[in-house]
Amino acid sequence: MFGRAIKLFTIFGFEVRMDLSWTIILVLVVWSLAGGVFPTQYAGYSQTTYWIMGLAGAAGLFVSIVFHEMWHSIIAQRYGLPMKGITLFLFGGVAEMSDEPPSPKAEFLMAIAGPISSVVLGLAFLGLGLLAGAVGWPTPVAGVLIWLAVLNGILVAFNLIPGFPLDGGRVLRSILWHVKGNLRWATRVASQVGAIFGLVLIGLGVLNLLAGANPIGGLWWILIGMFIRSAAKQGYQQVLIRQALAGEPVRRFMNDQPVAVSPAMPLSSLVEDYVYRYHFKMFPVVRDDQLVGCVTTRDIREVPREQWDQQTVGDVSHNCSADNTISADEDAMNALQKMNSQKVSRLIVTDNGQLEGILSLKDLLRFLSLKIELEDEPLGRRLSPDGPQP
Repeated sequence: MFGRAIKLFTIFGFEVRMDLSWTIILVLVVWSLAGGVFPTQYAGYSQTTYWIMGLAGAAGLFVSIVFHEMWHSIIAQRYGLPMKGITLFLFGGVAEMSDEPPSPKAEFLMAIAGPISSVVLGLAFLGLGLLAGAVGWPTPVAGVLIWLAVLNGILVAFNLIPGFPLDGGRVLRSILWHVKGNLRWATRVASQVGAIFGLVLIGLGVLNLLAGANPIGGLWWILIGMFIRSAAKQGYQQVLIRQALAGEPVRRFMNDQPVAVSPAMPLSSLVEDYVYRYHFKMFPVVRDDQLVGCVTTRDIREVPREQWDQQTVGDVSHNCSADNTISADEDAMNALQKMNSQKVSRLIVTDNGQLEGILSLKDLLRFLSLKIELEDEPLGRRLSPDGPQP
C-alpha cells in the first residue's frame, strides 16, 4: 500500500511512520487554512497569524489521526493481533495489522474504538475552544481549537460510513460475521458496500468538476473514491489469501528439486547457463549438499563484465539470511508476508543448514488461483501466477 515511509516516533510500543505522500496533505491543509478558511472566518488578522493558525491546524490534524489509529492498535493488541505500526499516508492514516481479528467481537471493538476516540478528542477540543473564548484567550487560538473539534466530527462521520475498509465497514463486517459465522462472506458484502460508496464519491467528484464550482474538491473526491474502491477489493482479496494459505506448510508448494550452483562456478557460466536460462534473480550456493550461501543478480552487477571469467560464485556470494530463507514446516501465509515485506519473489527452504527446496511466489499464486476458482469466488479470476491482476 505504501511507498517509502519515515519513522517519526514510537508511542505505547507502536511505531508511527509517515509515508512521503502525507506531505501533500500537510501542504494542502496549511495552504487552505491560511489562505481561505481562517481569513474568511476570522477577518482582520495579519497573514503571518493565518499561517501560524494553518500550521497549528495541520499539527492538530496530525495528532487527531495518530490518536484515532492508536486506539485501533491498542484494542487490536489486547486481542492478540500483531500490529506493524501506524502509517500516515495521502488519504489519512492506518493501523497496520498482519492478521485478521480472531472474532466478530474483537473486530467490532477494534473498529469502533477509532470513532469513539475521535468523539472524545473532538469534545475535548470543543471544550478547550469554548473555554478559550470565555477566559479571553486570543481569538486565533480559540478558532483553531473549534476547527479541530469540527474536523474530528467530520472524521467520525466519514469513518462510520458502512463500507469496508472504513471503520463503519468493519463494524458492518463484524455484525455480518457474527450473524452468519462466515468471515469471507461478511468481508465480501462489506467490501461491495465500500466499492459502491467509492463509486458514489467518484460520481460526486465528476459532477463537481463539470459544474466548475469546486474543481479541487471534486478531484479530491474522485481520488478518495478510487482509493476506497481499491482498498475494498484488496481487503477482500487479503481475506481470501489468508484463508486459502493458513495452515498450509511451505513444503506443499516448494520445488524440492531446486536449481543450485557451485561456489567454484565462474560468473560467466552463472550468467549464461543459469540466469539467462532460468530467469531467476537469486540462486542457492551449495557445496557437498550443504547450503553455503546465496548469489543474486545484484551481486553479479557489482563485478565488471570483463572480470566475469576470473571471478567465481564463491567470490561474490553471501550468507543466506532470515530474510530470504524459510523452514519447510513454516506456514505458507508467513512465507507470503515475508516475500511482501522483503520485496522478493523466491525464498530458499532450508532444514538445519541443508537446502530443501525453493518456494516461489508464482507457485503460491497458482495454488491460490485454482483454490479460489474451485470454490467459486468471483475474485479468483483476478489472481494469476504472475500476481494479482487489476
